[in-house]
Amino acid sequence: MKIRVEVEPDLKDTEVVIRCNEVNETVIQLQNLINQAEKEKKRIVFYKDDTEFFIPLSNVLFFETSGEQVWAHTADDEFLVKFKLYELENMLPEMFMRVSKSTILNTAKIYSILRNLTAASKIEFYQSKKTVFVSRFYYKELKNKLSLEMER
Repeated sequence: MKIRVEVEPDLKDTEVVIRCNEVNETVIQLQNLINQAEKEKKRIVFYKDDTEFFIPLSNVLFFETSGEQVWAHTADDEFLVKFKLYELENMLPEMFMRVSKSTILNTAKIYSILRNLTAASKIEFYQSKKTVFVSRFYYKELKNKLSLEMER
């Protein structure tokens, strides 16, 4: 594999082009790494009263909607976020995943899943009493994601 960087001062945005004779696992991994790096550059500002907070995303357990507002929950606090859930879904790194209509969670913070075959399953987090529910629709996708993360 060859890697080449070309500097063009007149470009407004950086463009990454991957040239290949076929799309294989390596090409897909490169594409995912580049996409992930772009997502991680974006900062999310968290609000509480009149104060802005700049918290690492790794501290966030989950995001949830409550009425028209979206809240970010850490182990011991919650903050208002000025994005819609679907906007966050596109911005957040791959460790975050939508698990219900109203919740996106940090899969790296999951401690346990109490499975319920007929309804939503309960998720508990490390070092927190907070819980969320994964809907039956997202349960299998979450289990697959957690299995893949364990393989890495």
